Amino acid sequence: MTTPAPQKPPRATDAGTAAEPAPPAPRHVTGAVWVALGIVYVVWGSTYLGIRVAVETMPPFLSAGARFVTAGLILAALVARRQGPAALRVTRRELASAALVGLLLLLGGNGLVVLAETSVPSGLAALLVAVMPVWVVLLRTAFGDRPGGATFGGVALGLLGLAVLTLPGLSGDVGLGGVLTVLVATLLWSAGSFSAGRIPMPADPFAAGAYEMIAGGLGCALLALVRGEQRGLDLAAVSTRSWLALGYLVVFGSLVAFTAYAWLLHSAPLSLVSTYAYVNPVVAVALGALVLGEELTWPILLGGAVVVAGVFLIVSTERRRGSPG
Repeated sequence: MTTPAPQKPPRATDAGTAAEPAPPAPRHVTGAVWVALGIVYVVWGSTYLGIRVAVETMPPFLSAGARFVTAGLILAALVARRQGPAALRVTRRELASAALVGLLLLLGGNGLVVLAETSVPSGLAALLVAVMPVWVVLLRTAFGDRPGGATFGGVALGLLGLAVLTLPGLSGDVGLGGVLTVLVATLLWSAGSFSAGRIPMPADPFAAGAYEMIAGGLGCALLALVRGEQRGLDLAAVSTRSWLALGYLVVFGSLVAFTAYAWLLHSAPLSLVSTYAYVNPVVAVALGALVLGEELTWPILLGGAVVVAGVFLIVSTERRRGSPG
C-alpha cells in the first residue's frame, strides 16, 4: 500500500479568479485495493454482531468512545514506530479535516448504529446500512460527477431492497425509531466518506485514520457524558462476552478494518469503496442468525437478496469505468 499523492490545487483563470477545481484523477483498481476491500467486506460484516453483544451490558456511546480512542492511540503509536514521529505531523487544517471526518464517520455514522442496535437486530441494522451508496451517488452527482446508468441501476436495486427492509419497522415488529436512526447514520457516514477526498487531509492515510478515530471516539465519549451514560455504570456488571466483543471491535473492527477503509478512501473510487455496505449485511445476517438466533423473516431475506444483487452491478460497472472517487 502506497501513500497517495496530494491533490492538485484548483486552477485559476487568466483573469486571476478561481475556477472550478480540476476533477480528481481516476483511481485504478489494483490488487491491494481488492485485498483491503475484502477485509472491509468480511470484518466489518462481523462487527455488527460485536456491537450487538457489547451493548448488551455496556452503554452505547461510552463503549463506542472507548473503542475508538483506544484504537486511535494504538494506531498512532504503530505509525510513529514504523514510520517515525514525523509521519504524525500535520497542519492545523489537516488536523481539523481529519477531526471533521472522524466525527461524521464515527460519532454520527457508527455511533448512531451502536445506539440503534440497542433495539434493532444486528442483521437488520447491517442491511439498512445498504442505503449508504445512494447518498454517495447523490453527492457525486451534486458535485459534477455523472455515474453511469448501470451504477444508478445498482442504486435502484438498493432502494428497492431498503423499501422491503423497512417493513419490520413499519409493521411494529421493530422500533421505527431505531430504523430511522440507522438511516441518519448512513447519511452522516456518507458525508464523511465523501468529504475525505475533497478536503486537505493528512497525506498518510494511517495517520489520518488515527486522528479520525481519536476525534470520533472523544466525540462519542462527550455525547455519552451529555446523555448521562456514566451515571449508575457498574463495570463489574459488564459481562465477559461484552468485554470480549469490545476487544474484538478495537482490534479487528478498528485497527484492521477501519485503517483498510481509510486507505481505500485515498486509493480507490469511492463508489467502489461504498459497495461494502451491500456485502457486510450478508455476513452480519448470517452471524446474527447463527450466534444470536436472530429471526430470518421474509423481508430480511428478500431485501437482503435484492441489495446483494446491487453490489455486483456497481462493482462490475465501476471496475470497468475506473471512475474518480
